[in-house]
Amino acid sequence: MARNKVKLAWIVNDATRRATLKKRRKGLIKKVRELSILCGVEACVVVYTPHENQPVAWPSLQEAVQMMARFKSMPEIERSRKMVNQEAFLHQRIAKLLEQLRRQQRENREIEMTWLTWEGFHGRSLDDLDVEDASALAWSVETKLKEVNDRREELLKRLAMAPPPPPMPVVPAATVTGMMPLPMERINTVNQGHAAEGSQRPNWLMDMMSPWSEEGQMYVDPISSWPDSLFP
Repeated sequence: MARNKVKLAWIVNDATRRATLKKRRKGLIKKVRELSILCGVEACVVVYTPHENQPVAWPSLQEAVQMMARFKSMPEIERSRKMVNQEAFLHQRIAKLLEQLRRQQRENREIEMTWLTWEGFHGRSLDDLDVEDASALAWSVETKLKEVNDRREELLKRLAMAPPPPPMPVVPAATVTGMMPLPMERINTVNQGHAAEGSQRPNWLMDMMSPWSEEGQMYVDPISSWPDSLFP
């Protein structure tokens, strides 16, 4: 179950305030002890209360006094280098929050200008913009154009500095086909053999395409003749 957020204000009821003091003081001492063990640093806790004669100290009152004495013996610059009071802490916190606010406002403004640019590209009229929005839009467009031009110049410089590609090697035809070229005598012999074979081969293709026999009569194949059902 999630804990309810505690309101940081002075507790009016005496009994509740004392109970809260004991509970929170115990938790504070536990956290300091864990910090000292985990990080290997010297730390102490001294808590004064109006209802107790002696302060509550960890690890002990004597060790806490010795540690405070060593701290006070350090130079002033070294001792106050990272020391802040409540006022200085609040000023630092306010400065950080203001910086975050300005950064977020700048990001929101850039998003608005990007959206206006996109709408202008899609036909929206920008005549209704005031002077502040028009100036911001012009600055945004100029910035984007400058980024594009810078990127273009960078790419052109890279292309100019790049070495030219090596020429493609010329591969002989014999290497591509995997065959050795034939000598001219072998080529002539093969061509003569093909010519003699063509002269001795019967012209069976022309005979098959011609429907007339040698006696001048039309040739009809009885096996492949048309069926009688096609001719009533």
